[in-house]
Amino acid sequence: MSNWVFTPEVPAHLDTVDGARYRVRRIFCIGRNYAAHAAEMGNEVDRAAPFHFTKTPDHLVRSPAATPYPRGTADLHHEIEYVIALGEGGAVWGHATGLDMTRRDLQGQAKDKRRPWDAGKDFEGSAVIGPLSRQAPAPGARITLEVDGQVRQDATLDEMIHDVPALLRYLSGLHELGPGDLVMTGTPAGVGAVGPGARLVGQVAGLEPVDLTLG
Repeated sequence: MSNWVFTPEVPAHLDTVDGARYRVRRIFCIGRNYAAHAAEMGNEVDRAAPFHFTKTPDHLVRSPAATPYPRGTADLHHEIEYVIALGEGGAVWGHATGLDMTRRDLQGQAKDKRRPWDAGKDFEGSAVIGPLSRQAPAPGARITLEVDGQVRQDATLDEMIHDVPALLRYLSGLHELGPGDLVMTGTPAGVGAVGPGARLVGQVAGLEPVDLTLG
């Protein structure tokens, strides 16, 4: 039977720097992967093993983008991240700069009630990611975010508690990784609130920037 109840939309995807499209099937997000960020959120640093949550691929937005301020929150936070895209056999295929937008008030309520973070982390426009490059950034590349021209986050990738190979070992023990899987590798310190009209520009050195304007 070939009739669809609703016409399917174009699958979630990212653009590549050479003009191709990379279909996205899953978005894995690593939590508390920079010690200074864990500390600023009042959390202990767990060096034994990573942990993760997920975002719905349909909530992905390709940068540059303009999105409305999300409903249901009065405390939207920015989190700049280094993103890896996987290929055959779960190997790293590409690299990008991304934003994990977070409804911090809803996340906090979920934490207080010991409930999942979905309402705080997974909503329309919560994953904003720039074009994919095949060229990896340097191990100590800077990762920065400016909000309205003011630096909010500034760190280096070698500050990650769990590096990319460790993250892939962890995730591959739980899932069969492959083409279409994205891993947002965590955010450094400096997260904070943004309001309607804010412009966010972030970059992992050597990669394309991520550029978001909130309506």
